[in-house]
Amino acid sequence: MTRLFTGASAAVTTPFKNNAVDFEAFKRHLTFLKDEGSQAFVVNGTTGEGSTLSAEEKAECLKLAVEVANGDIAVIAGTGTNNTAQSIQLSKEAEALGVDALLIITPYYNKTSQKGLLAHFTAIADSVTIPIILYDVPARTGMSIAVETLEAAAKHKHIVGLKDATGDLVHLSRLQAVVDEEFSFYSGNDELALPFFAQGGHGIISVLANVLPREYQQLYETALTDPKKALEIHQALFPLVDALGVDVNPIPIKALTSHIGFGDYSLRLPLLPLEDQEVSILTDLFDHTRKED
Repeated sequence: MTRLFTGASAAVTTPFKNNAVDFEAFKRHLTFLKDEGSQAFVVNGTTGEGSTLSAEEKAECLKLAVEVANGDIAVIAGTGTNNTAQSIQLSKEAEALGVDALLIITPYYNKTSQKGLLAHFTAIADSVTIPIILYDVPARTGMSIAVETLEAAAKHKHIVGLKDATGDLVHLSRLQAVVDEEFSFYSGNDELALPFFAQGGHGIISVLANVLPREYQQLYETALTDPKKALEIHQALFPLVDALGVDVNPIPIKALTSHIGFGDYSLRLPLLPLEDQEVSILTDLFDHTRKED
């Protein structure tokens, strides 16, 4: 089986203008990502403020992503919600639009048991014919995917990977031990990219790769061949990664996507932009990081 991608993909931001999606800026951003070596587009996810997008906006974003990808790289649609029936509907619609795969988050707010979680994933996987990457981000959802649950889920022919944003590399080892070689693991934590790759991870779905896609792909490729050089790249990127912790994602990264020309610095409530001084610190650090590259 061929993996959906290896290396760095961007969890793509969604630009707004006057509280409407700026589709022109979105398309330009996708083109930049592809030209700079991003291995996949992950659209309508957490970083893309997918929970604030209308069904029509989500569909248009996916159409543009499929158009720009043009079959050269994978388009992965975030269609998971805390409502199984809604997740199935969104997943079927995304498949009909031509996406290559789906990203399905664990249910949040009405979080379930591990038995219910497996039933949720299975119902969605049964409803489509394209691959699914599960998404484990307990800091946002209040629950995690147990080892036994992933072991069972991975037996479904459509469930082919996991975006692991637990930040727990010991847990990753336990997960790796219960799936076969074809199952893919993608980091959801930019700060752990290098150790994740060193531990056998197949790539990353990255926030910072929205603005530094080439650098994150280089980090992945170098980690496979030259650990010392990879550590140097990691250390060069880390101050900016660390600085993104000034506020919750995607508030800081959208300051940077705007800084390099992809839409206004605008978010939808309940998210608010950073203060001007905080934006200046981030953009100065970004400019320094890119100059040093």
